[in-house]
Amino acid sequence: MLGLYTNKDVQKLVRRLRDEYDAVIRRQIEVLAEMKEQNRILLARVSELELERNSVSDAIVHAVAEGERIKRESAMEAENERKELALLAEKCRILGNEQPDTSDEAAYSEFLHKLHEALDQNEGQSFNMEDVLSPKEPLNLQQLCMDLGLMEEETE
Repeated sequence: MLGLYTNKDVQKLVRRLRDEYDAVIRRQIEVLAEMKEQNRILLARVSELELERNSVSDAIVHAVAEGERIKRESAMEAENERKELALLAEKCRILGNEQPDTSDEAAYSEFLHKLHEALDQNEGQSFNMEDVLSPKEPLNLQQLCMDLGLMEEETE
């Protein structure tokens, strides 16, 4: 039984097994290198996605803040428009109090003519309360009162 394998046969078998194992190890090293490369690529992609996620988060936070700002501005604008309507109603009340007796047709006709002229002059113009609250130039209160009909023009 001991004589079944010669030294030469054993050497040949060992060499063949060593070659097979070397081939397997080389293949495993190649697979490991491929996996490391894939891992590097995936880590880079994850990094890119993290940056994109952060930028999307920042954009969402900015959009929410911008939405809140727009809501505040809209509320302020609505309040200013409400104040403008209140001023217009007051102006109309004052004009209504100044209305002459309808029995005097000439005075009433002149009043209507002046009213239409005033309305035609103001057409296309609007009173902006924001300009009063935060003027961009020095505020002329005399002109403002005249524009609102609260004061008559001075004659020299």
